[in-house]
Amino acid sequence: MGIPLEADELRTHYRTCNLCEAMCGLEIKLRGQEIVSIAGDQADVFSQGHICPKAVALRDIYADPDRLKYPLRRTAGGWQTIEWDEALDEVAARLRAVQAQHGPNAVGIYLGNPVVHNLGSLLFGAPFIRALKTRNRFSATSVDQLPHQFAAYHMLGHQLLLPIPDIDRTDFMLILGANPLASNGSLMSAPGVARRLKAIQKRGGQVVVVDPRRSETAAIADRHLFIRPGADALLLLALIHTIFAEGLARPGRLAELTNGLDVMADLAAAYPPERVAARIGLAADDMRRLARDFAAAPSAVAYGRVGASTQAFGGLAQWLVNVLNIVTGNFDRPGGAMFPLAAFDVVGVTTLTGQTGRGGRWKSRVRGLPEFGGELPAAAMAEEMLTEGEGQIRAMVTIAGNPVLSTPNGQQLDKALAGLDFMVAIDIYLNETTRHAHIILPPTTGLETEHYDLSFHGLAVRNTAKYSPPLFEPAPGMRHDWQILHELRRRLGGLPANPRDRRDPRVKLDVFSRMTPSQIVDLALRLGPYGYWGGGQGSPALSLNRLKRAPHGIDLGPLQPCLPERLVTRSRRIELAPEPLVADLARLERQLLGERPAEDGYDLALIGRRQLRSNNSWMHNSPRLVRGAERCTLLMHSRDAAARGLAAGQSVCVRSRVGQVALPLEISDDMLPGVVSIPHGWGHHRPGTRLATARQHAGVSLNDLTDEQMLDELTGNAAFSGVPVSVLAATEPEGR
Repeated sequence: MGIPLEADELRTHYRTCNLCEAMCGLEIKLRGQEIVSIAGDQADVFSQGHICPKAVALRDIYADPDRLKYPLRRTAGGWQTIEWDEALDEVAARLRAVQAQHGPNAVGIYLGNPVVHNLGSLLFGAPFIRALKTRNRFSATSVDQLPHQFAAYHMLGHQLLLPIPDIDRTDFMLILGANPLASNGSLMSAPGVARRLKAIQKRGGQVVVVDPRRSETAAIADRHLFIRPGADALLLLALIHTIFAEGLARPGRLAELTNGLDVMADLAAAYPPERVAARIGLAADDMRRLARDFAAAPSAVAYGRVGASTQAFGGLAQWLVNVLNIVTGNFDRPGGAMFPLAAFDVVGVTTLTGQTGRGGRWKSRVRGLPEFGGELPAAAMAEEMLTEGEGQIRAMVTIAGNPVLSTPNGQQLDKALAGLDFMVAIDIYLNETTRHAHIILPPTTGLETEHYDLSFHGLAVRNTAKYSPPLFEPAPGMRHDWQILHELRRRLGGLPANPRDRRDPRVKLDVFSRMTPSQIVDLALRLGPYGYWGGGQGSPALSLNRLKRAPHGIDLGPLQPCLPERLVTRSRRIELAPEPLVADLARLERQLLGERPAEDGYDLALIGRRQLRSNNSWMHNSPRLVRGAERCTLLMHSRDAAARGLAAGQSVCVRSRVGQVALPLEISDDMLPGVVSIPHGWGHHRPGTRLATARQHAGVSLNDLTDEQMLDELTGNAAFSGVPVSVLAATEPEGR
């Protein structure tokens, strides 16, 4: 239950911020319905008082006049508010009608990034998707971290057994394509990253950043090395080559747990630094020094993130990050890459149920792109709607996503969504994507919901657990996301006729048919590694009640070695050289080290960038997060600007194969010459939205330039990094 709204005294509420991956603890002061202040919770066992600007905007989201609270139907005369039962009945009926006429795969579904930040949608989303019975499933995974999951599955046997940097105990941290000072850590939940990185340096260690831009993180590092976009796999191969060639490989106990060490040494032999230096943009001596320093450190960890994933060789890059950590003995040991053991043990539960992740069971209809983990690449979504024929997507479900702004070639997707027979969106905003919906079902959000961080406790740099009750009661008639998903599932025939009939085997196995999110969390905690039923030793024997009595969370200790027990490979060993990844080296040779075709006048490489006050596009409707100087700018090196006669502040036109945008130029020698950067998540100029603040700070969408044909062929992940573009003054004539 939320705090009573009629109370007048000043009260304090503690909760975990769910706006990014850091899981910062918040101390919220309120009087009645009014939030007086939001500050970092100094007593939070994980974040210890750290807070970023996004957290204070929670009040903006809660009170946003543009936030939807009740179902809307699109009509010829505009949007109309309708009752919940009417809306849910119509959605189910129209989805069933499309599938009855065109087959189950005529309905597609897309899950946005906020799904993994929300307990209800994360728990109840999967059974709803199963009720749809479609293979056309898409999510933000394939425009983000899919290469991590692909490498983890093939090397360790489980797509969610993801290695996390033990940042608090390492002596050397190598960061590739990541900017944790802006992201607060990503696939590395680590609130207060600046403090943690400085602690490495204070204890005599080093931080090295490899990135085409001197990012905020690079600015505080001991070394920053510029790299050409998309060349991370070559750099990693050169480092591994040096380690083997100079006798620096020290796998230690991992040698007895690993298949393929000799194979890896032979593969890396083909990539001496001198051979790849020109393509990477780094001197061979710098690469050798980096390899030696990494191998010589008492402990070290390589960490590659978005820039290393969202590129043409993201799968290879994330595989080789793991290889570098393994061959130097910095895997599954303090100070290296380690594995959290979450109290709600998603890896353990999905291992027991066989949901470890597989790929290639089916392919997309148009391009034949492979499925992985039950999903197709988001880059294929628009063409599956636009290309006529059997299996064409004719209806779409989106949940907490704005793929028009977050997936490649957003303009193509915009067109595709406009032509659907039916679309339903479960979302709190009428945004660039949901404006195409026929019905919008808005759930409660943020401060109205209970929260347990199901995903990010499993990606955290320390084992902790924390539950947050709702702060406010929802307004009468509002519904939680899990209730919406549950009711849609029931209407689609995805529930047993009598969910309380224990004689029905489906009821026994389906906790989602008869339990609430908090009840499921309680059960998982009790059965988990720290719970009494799960064999947990002594205190704390975790349960939900135990967490409710600990508003600042419970510290479960540092990360601990867990291999080989957690391995799920058939061999029960680490597979250092999985066949699909080894085979993809031939593509790397052809495309990066072979003859390179001309780029048809596109002489610059475009990359994105992360900003501290932005995570998802909907955050741009918070006045606190968009105030200040224009942030949607094109970053360009002074040499490139001078060669084109461009000046800071002028409007420039950026063109790619799929589109063009105009935005202000910001000249910065923090960029590698030949590379330009636009931040993601902007582009709020499209008509028909209800985002008053965002429209005043529209910017342009990076994904009106990114190319749906550019992806990592191995994994299907979108390749946002290194898109060929040209830049000229916006006032110059077309075709210059």
